[in-house]
Amino acid sequence: MFFASDNWAGASDRVMAALSSANDGFAPAYGDDDISRRVVTRFSEIFEREVAVFFVATGSSANSLALAISAKPGGAVFCHDEAHVAVDECGCPEFMTGGSKLVRIQGANGKITPDGLTKAMSAFAEGFVHNGRPQAVTITQSTEIGTVYEFDEIAAIKRVADTRSLPLHMDGARFANALVSLGVTPAEMTWKAGVDLLSFGGTKNGCWCAEAVVVFDKDKAGELAWLRKRAGQLFSKSRFIAAQFEGYLADDHWLDLARHSNAMAQKLADAVEASDNAWLPARPQANETFIVVKKNRIEAMREAGAAFYEWPADGQAPDQALNSEEELIRLVTSFRTSEADIENFVALL
Repeated sequence: MFFASDNWAGASDRVMAALSSANDGFAPAYGDDDISRRVVTRFSEIFEREVAVFFVATGSSANSLALAISAKPGGAVFCHDEAHVAVDECGCPEFMTGGSKLVRIQGANGKITPDGLTKAMSAFAEGFVHNGRPQAVTITQSTEIGTVYEFDEIAAIKRVADTRSLPLHMDGARFANALVSLGVTPAEMTWKAGVDLLSFGGTKNGCWCAEAVVVFDKDKAGELAWLRKRAGQLFSKSRFIAAQFEGYLADDHWLDLARHSNAMAQKLADAVEASDNAWLPARPQANETFIVVKKNRIEAMREAGAAFYEWPADGQAPDQALNSEEELIRLVTSFRTSEADIENFVALL
């Protein structure tokens, strides 16, 4: 009953088999190998255009390097108030961008809105050096509370960003989960909606440590090769990151993994709705389910083997306010979650 994070799950058997296969023999270092070239070609096929791809090991480095491409003195990056870059990356984006400011924007359901972005950008008068200047906009897909930006929402945010010629970055740590939830193509959820840069996450969905920065206009990849090297993210044996992606992306394995974790989230939500001892603030849209339980049940549930985290209730904005005896908890399903895990957890409620 491990619902603390999809990071707790291991790697899929197909990913591990691909990783093992890459261990045979010798291959050129630093991405100059056949596996890396095949995977870059595969990314271009998936996104229906030629893209620049930079393999890294962690989501924090992917996000920070993507934002560093547009770094400038006095730069301001606009993000949601609960975005991972603002809350959970220990200042890495600020460090790798050379001190860019993160401007946090509140928004319901874990999303920034065009109006919210417009208001935040208006605080930076054009050419007024004391304020600094807008640098980039970043959104998270799926969001920190498991909601998903629709195509029209992304496109609307991009239109606002364009008024100040700002690139739009997408933190896709759970990219596959959002994609299968929307039922669209990778191209439709990214560059066709206006996304310029993508942190493509594989680790949460069945890889061991495989993340990538995808730049949709190759001519705008800029200094990223040098930034990655300086950040210590250019692996000498990078074929092992590429190999994970090769196993992950082959035969739409990555989408199958995400469909399973999303389906388990729906089953979990169904079971909670049928329970008298917990309630849902909202139905899950991807693979994160938030439920409200009695505080006096939490420790007993953990002692029985359930793993999960308490979560700030403000971000969920539940229709029904929590009382003093209740707690909001986050449950994350993964490709390894089974129906038995869900049944056992609900029995603890």
